[in-house]
Amino acid sequence: MTATAVAEGSRDLTEDARVDVLLERLAELQGQRNAIDAQIVDVVAELERDELWAVAGARSLESCVAWKTGSSPVHARGLAAVARRAESFPKCVDGLRRGELSLDQVAAVAERAVDGSDDHYAELAKSATVRQLRKALQFAPRPSPDPRPAPERSVTKITEEQFAEWRIRLPHADAAVFDAALQSHLDALVAEWRREHESGVGGVSDDAPPFPTVADAFLRLVSLGWDADVAGRPHGHRTTVVLHVDVESRIGTLHLGPMLPEAERRYLSCDAKYEVWFERNGVPIGCGRDTREIPRRLRRALELRDQTCVVPGCGSGRGLHAHHLVHWEDGGPTELSNLALVCPFHHRLHHRGQITIRGPGDGVEVTSASGRVLDGSSVARPPNESPPTDVRYRGPTGERAQWKWYAPFAPGAGAGDGMSEN
Repeated sequence: MTATAVAEGSRDLTEDARVDVLLERLAELQGQRNAIDAQIVDVVAELERDELWAVAGARSLESCVAWKTGSSPVHARGLAAVARRAESFPKCVDGLRRGELSLDQVAAVAERAVDGSDDHYAELAKSATVRQLRKALQFAPRPSPDPRPAPERSVTKITEEQFAEWRIRLPHADAAVFDAALQSHLDALVAEWRREHESGVGGVSDDAPPFPTVADAFLRLVSLGWDADVAGRPHGHRTTVVLHVDVESRIGTLHLGPMLPEAERRYLSCDAKYEVWFERNGVPIGCGRDTREIPRRLRRALELRDQTCVVPGCGSGRGLHAHHLVHWEDGGPTELSNLALVCPFHHRLHHRGQITIRGPGDGVEVTSASGRVLDGSSVARPPNESPPTDVRYRGPTGERAQWKWYAPFAPGAGAGDGMSEN
């Protein structure tokens, strides 16, 4: 029975009675959803146990779950977190399986709680909202991985009507380099400004441009860096690979570098200027032809056609490589019909033989190492079984959290009563 049918069947009831009927139906549906989420967690745990997500062609468990369930990355991260720590939090997962706890509640615990706190948070989650659980977790000790990961760098952008605000977060070591670069460019701008506008006897003219600021120095840093990159790699994501090949043993080594397996050599040369020197007994005897670099207009057409990585379920749109479907060494032309955009992860995966990418470019087919065709669509379909019955989700109590009465989890302590009423 749908919620609309419930509402239509309770037209003659009072508003309070109708609300009770609808909320009871909502509790039943949410309980079924929680129980089904627990079954999905079991499947995700199986995918993680033997890294079967890699066989499906995904770059991580989270991306595989988001791809195959058609869910958001946040929801997929929650499923993956619960699946990875299901054995550490059996009571919380059992509450999810009985429909008493939601996936978001259990995921909040699985993402941040320390081992041994299962009893504590299984009891607390019965009355706490997701936000309250996350607040409670801030008071508890967190697992400290060894070694500790490096601080994450981030760049965020907020666009307003007339301006865009950029916020850069760097660890102190990187911030010191950034500060030094900004100061260097600011000093250069100040010296240029003074040289041009303070040379006269009468001082600075009223029509002179404003004195350089840190914002000007930042734009100069970006502009000069951009110019240098364009001059060095005018088509983007390119490099010049110099390879030495022995004509007798067919062994290739990088110039002044190590020996390369065939897969690595093809990976490096797929979207690059490739210079080959043939040798015999260590003595160069000739130089082969260079590959044709992908012209800028051809790459623009390729980006317009593919837009993202062509591997199903990937969706990556940054730092893409132009992959030759038939390698240039095998006579493949540098033409649109023989090119496809792939991310570095799947590009390397292809040249290692873990996936296969076949053309033509406008109809690429990707298969796994076992020959299974990868499909980018979600696996969701109408269920063949009836949803779980006799499960109800009552949800948090809705009371305001009184944190001064809350006893955070302490290792070695038993299950707490969660939040107390004031």
